[in-house]
Amino acid sequence: MFISAALAATAATQGAEHGDKGGSFPPFDPATFSSQLLWLAITFGFFYFIMARVALPRIGNILEDRRDRISQDLVEAQRLKEETDASIAAYEQELSEARHKAHVIAGEANDKARAAADTEREKVEMELAENLAEAETRIGKIRDAAMAEVETIASDTAQAIVNQLIGGKTTKAEIVKAISSASK
Repeated sequence: MFISAALAATAATQGAEHGDKGGSFPPFDPATFSSQLLWLAITFGFFYFIMARVALPRIGNILEDRRDRISQDLVEAQRLKEETDASIAAYEQELSEARHKAHVIAGEANDKARAAADTEREKVEMELAENLAEAETRIGKIRDAAMAEVETIASDTAQAIVNQLIGGKTTKAEIVKAISSASK
């Protein structure tokens, strides 16, 4: 009650300020409540009918389309994920096979290189053995030649020493005879 009296007083003062002749604010006028309720029911029914027949089915269709699209996208994403996983597995398999082939090829190349190196080493060793045999042959000839010359050198040296010490002259034949008798 207090509120309605305050509203009436406020409406009267506002009306007087604006030049109204008096009266209350129409929505708060108790005489118009029944017509306001009737128009409220009609408007509510009209909007309910429009919402139920037009707006809500459209919104429902949109939501269902979205739900269908999302489920299709999820199915497509799952299919793509499976394809990706299969591709990754195939890639890993091919990579493993390529690595295995690379190891096989590297092993074969290593074996070939080792065989070539062994062949080359054997060839070099044979050349060195031939060179060593030739060197030993030459050394043997030089040694034989030197040994043959030793007697000549020894006899010349002995003759020079004897001539120096004795002061006489000795012949080479006498020195060779003395050396050969001493070596026997």
